[in-house]
Amino acid sequence: MSGNISIFLELAGKALAVLLVANEIRGLILTAPVFYGLYQAGGTPMAIWIAICSLGGIVLSVVVPLFAAGKLKKLVLRYGNS
Repeated sequence: MSGNISIFLELAGKALAVLLVANEIRGLILTAPVFYGLYQAGGTPMAIWIAICSLGGIVLSVVVPLFAAGKLKKLVLRYGNS
């Protein structure tokens, strides 16, 4: 029974890794319009503030899943070997 759970956790970890790579690519794609809008606005303080807020949201959408994956990996290592 433990072997089945271990196999499932390993497959789930690989699927999560693929999804994290896709999330990173999505983050890179989402930053392009922010920088273009900042360029078009001429770098005014309001445009810079909006760009910082937009990029902060993108960073959070990329970093939070990475943090969660790290926690999940620790759980898999702790309980997968027992």
